[in-house]
Amino acid sequence: MDLPDAITHFLSKPGAEETTPFGPEVLVYKVGGKLFALTDPGEFPARINLKCDPDRAVSLRDEYDSVLPGYHMNKRHWNTLVLDGSLPTRLVRELIDHSYDLVVASLPKGKRKP
Repeated sequence: MDLPDAITHFLSKPGAEETTPFGPEVLVYKVGGKLFALTDPGEFPARINLKCDPDRAVSLRDEYDSVLPGYHMNKRHWNTLVLDGSLPTRLVRELIDHSYDLVVASLPKGKRKP
């Protein structure tokens, strides 16, 4: 999966929005006002930060060289995925969905999208 495909998937999630709170060089994807993904589109190879269950985060880092502790994030809850072609597209999509779902589950009921 390349970065444009990942961004399309971010924005396909109900209630997802793209913001630039850190300036135009960092794209932040939120749902209900909370971050579920971010990327620097000028970076090569592209990288995306995604929220992840802590136990799964460690397991993924052990299994894949392209899954790193979250850059500039809480390393326990965030991973950085290097989109260099080594990660299966299916896995990247699943991890985007997982990040989104974790954030939605943490939202107050009134902010959750059906």
